[in-house]
Parts: sequence; structure tokens; C-alpha cells
Amino acid sequence: MVALALAGGAHAQAPTSIPKPIKVKVFVAAMFEIGENTGDRAGEFQPWYERYWRQSAPKAVKGALKPVYCNTDGVCGSTLGMGKVNASASMQAILLDPAYDFSQAYFVLSGVGGTPPSRGTIGDVSWATWLVDYDLGHRWAPEENTPGAPTFMPRAGYEDYRRFQLDPTLVGWAVRLSRGAPMQDSDDARHYRMRYADARARMAPSVTVGTHMTGDTFFHGPGLSKQAQYIAKLYGADDYVITEMEAAALALVIKRQWGMGRILSLRGAVNFDQGAPGETTLQHLDPAPGQTAGGFAETVANIGAVGSRVVDRIVADWPQWRDGPPPL
Repeated sequence: MVALALAGGAHAQAPTSIPKPIKVKVFVAAMFEIGENTGDRAGEFQPWYERYWRQSAPKAVKGALKPVYCNTDGVCGSTLGMGKVNASASMQAILLDPAYDFSQAYFVLSGVGGTPPSRGTIGDVSWATWLVDYDLGHRWAPEENTPGAPTFMPRAGYEDYRRFQLDPTLVGWAVRLSRGAPMQDSDDARHYRMRYADARARMAPSVTVGTHMTGDTFFHGPGLSKQAQYIAKLYGADDYVITEMEAAALALVIKRQWGMGRILSLRGAVNFDQGAPGETTLQHLDPAPGQTAGGFAETVANIGAVGSRVVDRIVADWPQWRDGPPPL
């Protein structure tokens, strides 16, 4: 009986080995792509894909909007979807996939957004110092309030997830490494800027820092721009410089899994958050043919040029970055 058992065991199938998780050094999260990942009009993901994942196979993740790509250097990325719920659902699914080890990963939350003309211009690329949620609180119509008074009030209970300060050392490195990055511009964007009276709006593109305001509402107009700045100051954050739709939600998902110490938010300004003097907010939101800002392709290219400097440094000097950002 023993001999038979041993003989049978000799023909038994060996257990399948579990693949070792991919050690992620940097994860780049874009929110949308216009068409294909390469070879057509670029959205948020294409510059990253063309730089890091041309030779990488897509790996589907259950619950994520799009596949994940990884190269042999440990740089991974995906398109998460637009809006807080959409993007954070994808991020959660990817973080929980056992095929990836995020225990020492840096996260670059990358995309386009808007900027107030007093703080930025078309083509700017901005690193966030703070991420603030625009939606959490109480808001009411201006006509139901004392004229000129704020129409937003924070609600108790949201303190731990309505604002996030990003690690100052990591942000400082991002700004330092961005210095001298080539910035593209376009004739259309140059012409469009001249509609605005603000000196900052008329400048050439540059790298900026400040608060990124996350809201599912695509808010426009001087009134809501002023309210966004009011909320940023109310929460003790820096000046509001970028409006976007995902970063605060993504930060919360990452924070609950791995903490806040390795998150960067990188946004390029493709529009102003309000119309030019003499232009109504509706006209700004629904412009006549030929009256759009221009500079989208150039801004997307600027995001890749700026962000890749940080990604490349982290990977090249991984022993110094593995355990956290080195001192500035």
C-alpha cells in the first residue's frame, strides 16, 4: 500500500507557483485618453505611455477602468477615469491587486485642469502642495444670502478627508527637478491669453505650485473661482491654482493603504476657470467656433516633460529613494 501511494505521488501534478508581485517604484495615474494610447491626438495618458510603456503588455485588473502597464524599471501606470468616484474606484482596485507590490511606490496623479487667470496661464504645469475637496460642505444660492457673503460652509465630520497636505520634501524635489524642463507653447494660446487683463494670465507657461481644488462640478466664473480660493484659505491651504476632478479622492484611497508620504499631483492648465473681461460665463463654457483657448497638445506635452524628470530621478537613484524622499 505504501509503495502504491508513493508511485501515485510520483505522477501527481506539482503545485503551481504563485508569481512574485511586481515591485512598483512609481505609479502614474492619468484620468482619460482621447483615443489610442499612441499615434493619434494625445490625451492625458499618451505622453506617459509613449515614454515608458510602448513595449509593455496591458494587464487587466478586475474593477479598474483600463489595464495597467509596467516596464522593467518598475514604472507602472493606468488610465483611471474622470471624476472622483470613477477614478478612486479604479485606484482602489489596482492597489488591492496582489499582482503588484505598492509598499514603496511613489504616485504621480497626472492630468489637465483649469486655472484662475490671477494665478496661472494656459500651458502651465503645477505641482500641488495641498489637495482640497471642493464639494464637501454646505452650499446655497447667492440670492438666498446676504449680498457678498460666502455661500459655502464646511460641515463637521469631514476634517480628515476634505484636505490633504502633500509631503513638502517630495514636492520640493519635484519643483527642483522641474527647473529648466522644456515648455511648449502655441500661437493660439498666446493669442488667447491676451484677452485677459491679469499679468499672470499673459505670461508664457511655467512650473507653478499651490493648491489643487478637486470637484466633480466643473465650476466656472469669477464667483465660483473666488469661492474656491475662499475654501482653500478656510482650510489653511495655499493659494488655489488648479481646478481638477480627482486628486483629493485618489489621495484618500492611497492614504488608507499606504499613507500620504509618496503622493504627487501634477496638472497642466488647459483653460481659465472664468471668462475674459466682457465675456459671460456661459460664453466661456460654450465658445463660438474658433474661440477656444488652444494649447491643449502643448500642455499635455509639458506635463510629460516635467513629470518624467521626477519619475526618471526616482528610478535612477532608487537606493536613495526607496525608503522615502532624500533630504533636499
